[in-house]
Amino acid sequence: MKTIIFLFLLSFAAKAQVPFAADIQAFKKADSIHFPGKNKILFIGSSSFTFWKSLPQDFPEYPIINRAFGGSQLLDVLRFEKEVIFDYQPKQVVIYCGENDLAADENITGKTVFERFKKLYADIRRRLPAVSVVYVSMKPSPSRRHLRAKEEEGNKWIRLFLKKEKNAAFVDVFHLMLRKNGQPESEYFLQDSLHMNAKGYKVWQEAIKPKLIK
Repeated sequence: MKTIIFLFLLSFAAKAQVPFAADIQAFKKADSIHFPGKNKILFIGSSSFTFWKSLPQDFPEYPIINRAFGGSQLLDVLRFEKEVIFDYQPKQVVIYCGENDLAADENITGKTVFERFKKLYADIRRRLPAVSVVYVSMKPSPSRRHLRAKEEEGNKWIRLFLKKEKNAAFVDVFHLMLRKNGQPESEYFLQDSLHMNAKGYKVWQEAIKPKLIK
């Protein structure tokens, strides 16, 4: 009996140590109360989507599900791809992720972000061959100016890759968020110079909407 209890506690502790496990459990709990349905437009990725609280209101004519979890990297989305993507059988997947990959490790390059995205894209294509995939470019956060070259590199690789793919699109918000002098427009960001305010999300809304399917 003691052995069973020990193994249970060990298993519980292991799960608790998995990054973002609590976020995934919160999604599961919400789904158990009210499952949002299948064949909808699924937004996944990191905090730029997590904090988009007006997302359903900004796209009222589209069936939106938001399963982004703040702070996540592409590796985290890959780890939980079943829970945040495939369980919903979406008709379209909109992705914002990659910025945190660069911020977490100075050895990560834009090409690394691309390779991670390509792995996620391949998994989606294998499981959901007919689904539409939209990647929203990494944004030019003022607090992460030191990552700008890597962000542009990653954006370039992903843009060129998706240009050759069917039923896929790249949304360039990076350049839409720059001033004429090439610097990030601070009016689009909160005081932390990382996350966006309503003005920033308005830019995203206008850029993403033409790519959504009804």
